[in-house]
Amino acid sequence: MFSRRSTRQTLLVLLTAALLLTACNVGATPAPTLDVNAMSTALVGTTIAQLSVQYTQTALAMPTNTPAPTQTQVVLPTIALPTLDTSGAASPTLDAAALPTFSFVNTPVTGGSAATQAPVVLPTSQGAQPTASFNDACNSLAFEGDATIPDGTVLAPGTNFVKQWAVKNTGNCTWDDGYTLVYIGGTKPDLDPVNFKFTQKSDFVAPGQGINLGVTLTTPCTPGKYNGTWRMQSDNGYYFGTPLSVYVEVTEKCK
Repeated sequence: MFSRRSTRQTLLVLLTAALLLTACNVGATPAPTLDVNAMSTALVGTTIAQLSVQYTQTALAMPTNTPAPTQTQVVLPTIALPTLDTSGAASPTLDAAALPTFSFVNTPVTGGSAATQAPVVLPTSQGAQPTASFNDACNSLAFEGDATIPDGTVLAPGTNFVKQWAVKNTGNCTWDDGYTLVYIGGTKPDLDPVNFKFTQKSDFVAPGQGINLGVTLTTPCTPGKYNGTWRMQSDNGYYFGTPLSVYVEVTEKCK
């Protein structure tokens, strides 16, 4: 009898406690459930927002580009070309007086021996007709032919010989003291060349006079073909007249 009563009292106490606990939780906000997808979305949005702010601050901190200077356009002058007249009118004639003129003046030797000038080897003209070139009104020389030792003459080695040219003074000035027949170049070894100076009155050549003008030379001891060229030089240092040349051949050696 006592046992049943105790059991009933215990159940009643437990039921009363359960009712009290339930009454205490009435009106309380239920615990929210954890939404994993919502958390992931929020995390991604927060990360993107932070990166956007970071890139914006970086872009503001970078220096701005300086625009390249613009190039100034250079306007070139235009040249108007003459148009072709198709109306059949006569073509304009060229005024020769408006064209520039050219003159060639010999340059005087201004120091040193004339024999040190750059060699110029020019063959003399052969034939009956005299030639004249590189002349002016005062100083002019015409070559008329070889007086001695024609070109191509074979000579023994170590031989002294006199080469003469028949020339004529075709200018209006006398070849007198100060005029020189100057060696201007030839082969090496050379013909032991010399210059001829007009120092004696017997050597002077008046305008229109013809003479045999020559120099004394020596053939080398080595076989070969040799040549040399001379030219007249006035008393003021100018070259004039046709170059005068000699061509000889040596076929043996000196003994």
